[in-house]
Amino acid sequence: MKRFITAYALLLAAAGAQAQSYPAKPIHLLVAFPPGGPVDIIARLMAPKISDTLGQPVVVENKVGASGNVATTEVAKSGPDGYTLLAHSSAYAVNPTLFPNAGYDPSRDLLPIAVVARQANIVLVNSSFPARTLDELKSAMTKGKLAFASPGAGTTPHLTAENLFHVRWHADVTHVPFKGAGPAVAGLLAGEPPIGCMAGSGPMSQIKAGKLRALAVSSAQRLPQLPDVPTLDELGYRGMEDYTWVGVFAPAGTPRDITRKLNDALLKAVASQDVRARLDALAFDATAAPLAQTAEYVRAEVAKWAKVVRETGARPE
Repeated sequence: MKRFITAYALLLAAAGAQAQSYPAKPIHLLVAFPPGGPVDIIARLMAPKISDTLGQPVVVENKVGASGNVATTEVAKSGPDGYTLLAHSSAYAVNPTLFPNAGYDPSRDLLPIAVVARQANIVLVNSSFPARTLDELKSAMTKGKLAFASPGAGTTPHLTAENLFHVRWHADVTHVPFKGAGPAVAGLLAGEPPIGCMAGSGPMSQIKAGKLRALAVSSAQRLPQLPDVPTLDELGYRGMEDYTWVGVFAPAGTPRDITRKLNDALLKAVASQDVRARLDALAFDATAAPLAQTAEYVRAEVAKWAKVVRETGARPE
């Protein structure tokens, strides 16, 4: 018994020393989606700030596949030492219900470090498409077979569109999933397809340039960047306050002192004036919070999106 207690004490001491010296080498941040989308934008905005605070480089790597499951599974299986982290979207909360086997359990395999920011989903069309209002889009969908783009199966823009087009409108419309927001915007600009639903940062510059037209947003209030675009709630679609958020996660078992250091670094980053200005310009709301509050939010999101997946009948594609 004494030998066991001694070994346990040594293990605790080693863990404490590891946490105190952390980080002693570069940190790798795996981004679950391609460049150009909200997750990639936030990851690259946060990385230099984390590096400044912790004194080690933060290496950002896009690890794309299976609606984010490839990167998530890799991080979940990584050593719980704070050197391999995950940047993911709200699809993190969706995929365990959407996929028969997502490869991870959100309540068991990873720890939420911070939900850094969130933004509304936008229903939009190519500027050459005749619909100028959401009602006109609904009318067009009832008259012919159309298709809509999303950043990928299981992303919250996909589910917002499924809920609106299929559940609320009963429209016969085909989902075209892309591998991230960047490719989805490119498809929409080419009119292939001419309709889409995406989180704000991806298409915002093209909306401002007049190449894409926003018809509705899924936020509680209108976006300051798009003051003339109504919310879904304003248009009579109750219960559709949906957001795409971006969070940072660590493998389960990562020492508390390390997760606290990472959380503190992210809180400091989001509080900085230049980051706030950049988030505002991209239609993000800063949402980083302490660890306990972050864990509670992610648990609620997992429950919410599980319900939406079941109601819409969404499936991976």
